[in-house]
Amino acid sequence: MTDTQDESMLGDQVKEVQTTITNPKLRTKLSEYGRRERTDGPYRDNLECDALVVGGGFAGVFMFWSLKKEGLDVVMYEAGTDLGGTWRWNCYPGAMVDSEVPEYQLSIPEVIAAHNWPNNYPNYHDLRDYFDTCDRVLNIKEHTAFESVVTEAQFNTDEARWHVKTADGRNAKAKYLVVCAGFAAKRYVPDWAGVDDFKGVIHHSSFWPDDEIDVKGKKCAIIGTGATGVQVTQAWGPQAGELKVYQRTPNLTVPMRQRDLTVEEQEIAKKWYPELLRLREHCFGGFLYTFSEKNTFDDTPEEREAFYEKLWQDGGFRYWLGNYRDYLFNKEANQEAYNFWAKKQRARIDGDRNKDILAPLQMPHYWGIKRPCLEYAYLEQFNRPNVDIVDIKNNAIIGFDETGIKFEDGTHEDFDVICIATGFDVVTGGMTAMGLKDIYGNTLDDQWKKAAYTYLGVTVADYPNMFHLYGPQGPTLLSNGPTTIEVQGRWITDVIKSCERQGINYINATQDAQAEWKKKINHLSDISLFPTVKSTYMGGSKPDKAFEQTNYAGGLHNYGEDIRAVLPKFDGFHVVSGSVEAAA
Repeated sequence: MTDTQDESMLGDQVKEVQTTITNPKLRTKLSEYGRRERTDGPYRDNLECDALVVGGGFAGVFMFWSLKKEGLDVVMYEAGTDLGGTWRWNCYPGAMVDSEVPEYQLSIPEVIAAHNWPNNYPNYHDLRDYFDTCDRVLNIKEHTAFESVVTEAQFNTDEARWHVKTADGRNAKAKYLVVCAGFAAKRYVPDWAGVDDFKGVIHHSSFWPDDEIDVKGKKCAIIGTGATGVQVTQAWGPQAGELKVYQRTPNLTVPMRQRDLTVEEQEIAKKWYPELLRLREHCFGGFLYTFSEKNTFDDTPEEREAFYEKLWQDGGFRYWLGNYRDYLFNKEANQEAYNFWAKKQRARIDGDRNKDILAPLQMPHYWGIKRPCLEYAYLEQFNRPNVDIVDIKNNAIIGFDETGIKFEDGTHEDFDVICIATGFDVVTGGMTAMGLKDIYGNTLDDQWKKAAYTYLGVTVADYPNMFHLYGPQGPTLLSNGPTTIEVQGRWITDVIKSCERQGINYINATQDAQAEWKKKINHLSDISLFPTVKSTYMGGSKPDKAFEQTNYAGGLHNYGEDIRAVLPKFDGFHVVSGSVEAAA
């Protein structure tokens, strides 16, 4: 999986399609995966700890390590069966990361020393190996309860403790609740009729089985062309008997330039890692490059062409977040970036029909205002005689029957294997699916239906001592995950340290501070081209979701400065020590 365009994962009310020939089963909630394998240690009834970390991916690992270092009693709840978060759940064909090594890792020295990567863009197997290294070095699993799905949580102000319930009936108490669900924690499947009637093999990409599904000689379909759809297409194109990819909007992909890494070159380079990993926090997207100091039309057409070509050949997100500084704000500048993109991509595609569907001359939306997907052979798959791209923007899928897919115009297609790659209730879904309640008993799910509100992208008013990472109103989808997690995670750790040292029972963001943060989020978005299309930044693929910016669009460095500015005085928070409350 990737930090992507039409997708995401971890929550309670998840729509998963998992139907097979031998064991038809439509699971609709992540809570169906909750169970207790033991009754001791982190699995015990009525568990009490200082900090409960929910989610065992990058954010969970960092927060566990960071808070443990400060001497806190930390327990982790993870819905999956092992560490890794999205990288344990997402094992669909071709699943791989879209951020590059060495940026895509935590800066924990012991883990860096113990781990090397096979290439600069690891797949899900490689990421699982990385999390195994994290556990071997940091001893995380001993303090983690797996298959533990949080279904309800509320803060008790008299006790200054969070009361947390799991799907299998356990209760826990913690002074601090750290939500590490990430941006992709709740799957989204359109409300199609007859999904469970299909007799072939059908799965949502984020609940793909670990066992390989044989597609040789089979008629296969992929619904969706977000990052997952792109990656499954690359994996299935060379193998499937027939493959149809159903597209609503073209994915404006860019080349990743994957290459193998040797252990020797990594060991030599590790002496530079501390400096490089500090540098990434001062770049707009948390990578090792940032926007040019120039505007698009500061260069001549020839200079512009050469600049674009260099970014293109270097690959990765450089053409997105290392481009001219004005192209996400200026329509004419954006058109120049798109023109170059279309020229490069159309040259890879055979036939005018496919060129116009996959890389149209007319922009489907401004370039870069949806997170582009990295790929290595996506467009070439459609040059194969067994692979076809189908535009369904004006002929939607309306349902399924025993043999295949039904369309709005009355047509029908038979299939043996179907991948539903329709993404997630992105950014906010992981938190709204956990049954979180404020101190007055209102659910976060209800509160965020019209619009999401946070303070600093790490706290929510009336949810005292609750912190979240890589979620709503942080840099999130505009940034590299591990980098953002560390910027937010260090802040959270410092806040908790300060509370413990000063004898503070809890801090609670004020409604006024939260409203001001919302204004800032909207302002940073409104001055750009982001609000011109519904994207994962602006509400995601879920049709009934609010059209709003859910990411901090001012860059990771500025974000870090903003959240640090409220310390050490806890500006924007009510601070409660004993029975005395003071508005900081």
